Order: sequence, then structure tokens, then C-alpha cells
Amino acid sequence: MRNFENIKKIVIKIGTNILSKKDTTEIDEAYIKRITKQIVELLKTGREVVIVSSGAIGMGAGHLDLAGKMNSIKITSPARRRLNKLDVAGKIKNIKMRQACAAIGQPLLMAEYKKAFARYSVTVAQVLLTTEVLNNRKTYLNLRHSIETLLKLGVVPVLNENDSVSTDEIGSAFGDNDKLSALVASKIDADLLIMLSDIDALYNKDPRKFADAEPMPAVYEITEEIERNAAGRGSKYATGGMKTKIEAAKIASNAGCRIVLADGRLKNVVGRIIAGEQIGTVFMPKRKLSNRLRWILNSTAAGTINIDDGAMRAVRDHKSLLPSGIISVKGSFEAGCVVMLNDDAKAVTNLGSSQLLACAGKHSDEIKKLLGPGHRDVVATPENIVFLDY
Repeated sequence: MRNFENIKKIVIKIGTNILSKKDTTEIDEAYIKRITKQIVELLKTGREVVIVSSGAIGMGAGHLDLAGKMNSIKITSPARRRLNKLDVAGKIKNIKMRQACAAIGQPLLMAEYKKAFARYSVTVAQVLLTTEVLNNRKTYLNLRHSIETLLKLGVVPVLNENDSVSTDEIGSAFGDNDKLSALVASKIDADLLIMLSDIDALYNKDPRKFADAEPMPAVYEITEEIERNAAGRGSKYATGGMKTKIEAAKIASNAGCRIVLADGRLKNVVGRIIAGEQIGTVFMPKRKLSNRLRWILNSTAAGTINIDDGAMRAVRDHKSLLPSGIISVKGSFEAGCVVMLNDDAKAVTNLGSSQLLACAGKHSDEIKKLLGPGHRDVVATPENIVFLDY
């Protein structure tokens, strides 16, 4: 369970609150130096490390001193409406302002990582992601190959969401770097995901409400009770909370990747985790899907194909989905897109939504007459279908 001696590839997610000095957006240079030293020790053992780093938006806000400007500016009515997009504490709510802060904060954050790793002659590389990159099979594979090449060169990739060009993605797609770190761990076949946060462990109850709440050293199954007990969202500049960490654990679990959630401020926390010390909570995986099935499972569905009970039983028995089992189609999508099958599974469809509507309920031998030669008479094959449940 806590034997990490043979692991090769590690993703380390570093949260906003531990990268910044307490209750500020000011970067904690001393902490970055400490965590860098720990990562370099891993590199010396021949392991590969990918960093998923938060903090860019907060650093940008701090650099602009947005909260201070709000307090010093004499606010007129139109300006009041604009500045109300920010609260006095500096919590950024406006998408455009978050984009601006991310654009300012990203180079500041990378400069700190570059400086810290340069002390050990280690090169870092910045990789910015959007959901479109991971949803598209071709760009996803390009990303995977790029990261693998960087790791072979001894470079430490530092990944973050490309907030400066994202729109609705900020706070709603990746939603936070907890989910992003799990997606990255899944995509690159990482052996371990270490989530360093100001949250020290998963508790059996919300420790903010119950004095008798106890930390859980290991989780073998993420139950409905665990999800209900998960705390809410994060604090001022952070977006993650325990709920997002549970969601991340579910993603990584399908890749056969273990997750350790721990207090990032503990002394030599990374080294102690690798040594097997019982720190924080370890989430154990239940299955390891193929890389392609993980891509399907973690991609955003472009629509839904509603199928009857007989078709669902056939799909669960590892048989192809045929047009005869289709009841209805929701959404507009092309062939090759990832879609939902009811609420139970995801699949790559061989036919677009307009073609499916024309074929729904009809037998396979009618498909060529309806669509013409060259079209497949199977909606989805077993190797392109994955169920959401275990």
C-alpha cells in the first residue's frame, strides 16, 4: 500500500495556499526552494517528475495589488460596477480579470521555478493546457509524446491550465489543478500522484464542524458517504477543496495510479512519502484501464445516445452497439466524438448525430441503404466503450 520503492513516474501537484505566504498572494520563495530540493532528490534516484503547479492567478493579482487599488481608488458608479467583480479581499470573480492575472502571474511563477531548479543544474519546461487539448485524441497524443521526450531529456515539466486564453474553462472545465493533476497522471501513466495542499488528509467527518473527526490513512473505495462528507471549495485564491480532491482520486484510480494527499508544509514531505511513512491519506486504485479507454472516460461528452435495456445488456457483455437499440439522440456531434450511452458509459461513435437519428431503431442491413456505401453499420465497438462504474 505504502511501498513506493519501485515507482518510476511521479506527478506532484502543488497547491496555491502552500506556494504563497500565509493569507497573501506573495510567492513563498523559501518554500519553492525546499520543495525543489526534495524533487531533485527524486531525480537523483532515476525517477521522473512532473509538476502541476497552481498559483499563477493569485501571483498576478498580488503583482497588480488589486485589493489595495480597490481601497485607494475613489469609485464612481460605472467603476463601482466594474470593480465589484472583485471583493475587497481580492477574490477574483470576473473571467477577464482572471485571464489577465494568469497572463501576468505565469511568467512570475515560472521564473521562481527556473531559479530554484537552476541551483541544481536542472532545466524546467512550461506546459500550458486547455480542455480541448485533452479531449482531442491527436493533440492529447502529441502532449503525451512531448512530456515523455522532456522527461527523457531530464527536464522537469511544469504544467498548469492556460487560464489566460480559457473562458468558461476557468472554474468549470478542469475547474482546478486537482482534477488537472489527476488527468495528467492518467495520461502519462504515472505510478503515483502526490497532492500537496493545506489539507493534510481525508477525514471521516468534516473537521471544521466535528471535533471528533479523524484522518483516514487509506481509502480503498470512494463511497457515497465519503463524497457527502467531502468539504466544500477552497479559500481566497485557491479553487480546490476536498471535493475536488475526491474527484481527482476517482480519475487517477482508473489509471491504476495511487494518490497521496498530504500537508505540503511538512518537513521533507515528498521524501517521507516515498519512504513509506504514513503521512496524509493514500487512495488505492481499483482498476487500470487501457490508455485509450482512459482518454474516452476523461473526455467531455459531445452528446448522448439513449439506448434500450437490451442494447445496454449487450454492451455490458462486450458486444457492439447497433442502431436497432437506439431510442433517441441528444446533442449535435460528428463521427469520432466521445458521447454518453445513457448515464452509464462513454463511447466513441462511428456515426454522427444526424446519421444516428436517421438510423435509430433500424436493423444494420438497412444502414447502407439509408446512408450509402462506405458507412459502418455499427455505432460503437467494445474497445471504444467504457463504463463509468467499476
